[in-house]
Amino acid sequence: MTKPNLKIKKRIIFLMFLFFISSVALVVRLGNIQIIEGEAYKKEAFSQWSRDITINASRGTIYDSKGKKLAVSIKSDTVVCFPRDVMKSIKTVEVEEKSDQNSFIFNFLNMFRRGENDNPMDLDNDLSANEGGPIPNKTPDEIADILAGILEMDREEIYEMITGDTDYVTIKRWVSVKQAEEVKAANLSGISVIEDNQRIYPYDNFASHILGFTNIDQAGMYGIESTYNGYLTGEPGRRIVNTDGNGIELPFDGFEQYYAPVDGLNVVLTIDEVIQHFAENAVEKAYYDNNAKSATMIIMNPNNGDILAMASRPSYDPNNPRLPYDETMKNEWSGLSGQDLQNEWYDLWRNISVNDIYEPGSTFKLLTTAIALEENKASMNSTYFCDGYVDDIITETPIKCWRYYNPHGLQTLAEALQNSCNDALADIGLAIGKETFYKYNKALGFGQRTNIALNGEAFGIVNSPETMRDVNLVTQAFGQGISVTPIQLVTAVGSLSNGGNLIKPRLVKQLVDNGGNIVHENPVEIVRKVFSEETSNNMMEIMESVVSQGAGISAYLPGYSVGGKTGTAQKVVNGKYSEELYVTSFIATAPTLDPEIVVLLIIDEPKDSYYGSVIAAPVVGAVIDETLKYMNVQPVYTKDEIIKLEKSYVIVPNVIGLSLKDASYELDRIGLKHNITLDNEEDILVKDQYPKEGIEVIKGSVITIMLN
Repeated sequence: MTKPNLKIKKRIIFLMFLFFISSVALVVRLGNIQIIEGEAYKKEAFSQWSRDITINASRGTIYDSKGKKLAVSIKSDTVVCFPRDVMKSIKTVEVEEKSDQNSFIFNFLNMFRRGENDNPMDLDNDLSANEGGPIPNKTPDEIADILAGILEMDREEIYEMITGDTDYVTIKRWVSVKQAEEVKAANLSGISVIEDNQRIYPYDNFASHILGFTNIDQAGMYGIESTYNGYLTGEPGRRIVNTDGNGIELPFDGFEQYYAPVDGLNVVLTIDEVIQHFAENAVEKAYYDNNAKSATMIIMNPNNGDILAMASRPSYDPNNPRLPYDETMKNEWSGLSGQDLQNEWYDLWRNISVNDIYEPGSTFKLLTTAIALEENKASMNSTYFCDGYVDDIITETPIKCWRYYNPHGLQTLAEALQNSCNDALADIGLAIGKETFYKYNKALGFGQRTNIALNGEAFGIVNSPETMRDVNLVTQAFGQGISVTPIQLVTAVGSLSNGGNLIKPRLVKQLVDNGGNIVHENPVEIVRKVFSEETSNNMMEIMESVVSQGAGISAYLPGYSVGGKTGTAQKVVNGKYSEELYVTSFIATAPTLDPEIVVLLIIDEPKDSYYGSVIAAPVVGAVIDETLKYMNVQPVYTKDEIIKLEKSYVIVPNVIGLSLKDASYELDRIGLKHNITLDNEEDILVKDQYPKEGIEVIKGSVITIMLN
């Protein structure tokens, strides 16, 4: 073999060896790609030509006890961005600048696959066309300009969002139909319009402290929206679609995977929308009439613990929770920003009925009296002498009765409550003793949460026997030196009205699905038996006498045997009781013969009169009158009431469908009043009324009108 042939042979062998090694390496590499890393590459490829869009589940509806919608979710469009696809558009624009150089080659090759009558120059259109025409390739700057114009947003803000280092970003939620259509028509790389859910509260600031609100991501922030967020939220779905090289959806390529969301459960509350409106109107009146810091009302059914209404002022609109409640608040907030403004929001969102504590004042005397009766430390025949001062306790500042300048003298137990006598209640407190008083405080739920279905419930403050001195025992007996929440006091007084049972307050009745099926029901829960039937009945008798003969007379309602107690407590400022700042309250139950409701009104820091008998009792009386009539509770009159009212009855006319002006005239003509005051009474029609047509009522009664 000649040397040249040998060299050639060696070269061939070497080349074959290289080819073999390369082939083996290629096979190994292909095997690695297809078998070992195949799934990963498949996912990567899939992610480049597809888009995975989250579909939010519809948040559950919140209903009142009669099925009226208080919080609902509606379908609304949201504009979102996939920044990775936006950045593709930069490369696409660069490639398009070079594409003209290759167009001749593409057209030449296309001649061999097209018919002789076809235009070879149509290939460019075929390569770049979809069903909607040529794909517009825009730079991020151009996309930001277009979106800013459509969505009425800051252009720089949009640019930062669409070029950010994230896979997915929401540009603007809940856009108008017109805006959604314009964004779709713009056909922008990486930009999609998706179906979203928007939370709506149809009654605006109605029951806002119960309902709470949701954030931009539809997560509950306060109220029932927060505590039941897990049930209301549901499970999100997914929509997977193909995209082209520019990140634009291909709606007609036949590929789409859809995983339906699972809607959240619906929450049925115990509150009644009509009774809640009574409470809302009452606290509005109390708040503004007294130029108060706040006003709060709770209405509860003592027989099952159901909260029928819970309202506070100032309030907020859950649709726009960061807006001030009124012009006064708007002016107060005008110079605030940052943390100072946030603190004002937090205060506005607090539910006073549950989150705040206060000294109950004389309303607590009801419980002191009930404890004494239950423990046989007092009886219905007991008497007490008031000389204006508590003589049994010597303190630096004398403890005196509110009417120390004209003492009550000798009085029965019922008269002591009618007179709200501190001297008598101090004697009763000392007779009860520290250990027993503390035991009943705990039994009544003070110093502990009621576990109502709302976040942030306060515990209250109760002195233990070890830390309680005689002076603490005496002041606690008439409602100072102990701090409670409004919901604790209503629950405790409820036990006096229902035969002695402490019942857990119930705000959520049940959870139901969209088919109306009950998924879960919260049962009535009797926490414990605190008082006997005898004590309960005696307390109803005493409370009724306070209203019919004592300080609560302005809450008196013929036929409804209202029982109650006023309260006026000095506020503590810098460790001392203020002579200027008060918490005024009135708590009542009705009818005392067969209690249906317990109502508490608290007015914090009224500016003029601060006596509960003057500013709180009349408001509560009016609410009880409206509520019992709405509940169709028939009045039961005493003989004296019948004699007085015999000639005072009128028949309620039908004013439904009339304008407010005409309805006012009809009612006024026969001596009846109504609950609405508006500047323009001609254009608004009456939707409903309570009592209904044909019911016999006393002249001067207030007819509750509901407007369209």
